[in-house]
Amino acid sequence: MIKKTTDVVNTSGKRKTAIARATVKKGKGLVRINNTPLSLYQPEIARWKILEPITLFGDKASSVNIDVDVKGGGFMSQANAVRTAIARGLVLYSGDANLKVSYINYDRSLLVNDSRRKEAKKPLGRGARKRRQKSYR
Repeated sequence: MIKKTTDVVNTSGKRKTAIARATVKKGKGLVRINNTPLSLYQPEIARWKILEPITLFGDKASSVNIDVDVKGGGFMSQANAVRTAIARGLVLYSGDANLKVSYINYDRSLLVNDSRRKEAKKPLGRGARKRRQKSYR
């Protein structure tokens, strides 16, 4: 059992250069990302990704409000950062160890930041791995 200390929980999630900060508190089930309701969040595939930890939380999700501020990265990196921040916040807010186990069994990246970053560009090429073609004639 995880010990619940306060009625407001602040957590964060990261993916590439996107950073999301989530606040979970008692409420009516409202989820806002950068002050936009989740039902209006675009694109739709990112919305589905963000909904995963909330649906796994179950009926108890209607008793909490979640506010998320996210910046940096692209729309999919932001969505992954948001879902990590929300999942961590719900685990800390509920104090439920079974919820943590179910999140890890579903997808480990719900609770663990993805540490992968873009590889640095090298000299004599257009990117990290691509090189100019060599001609012998």
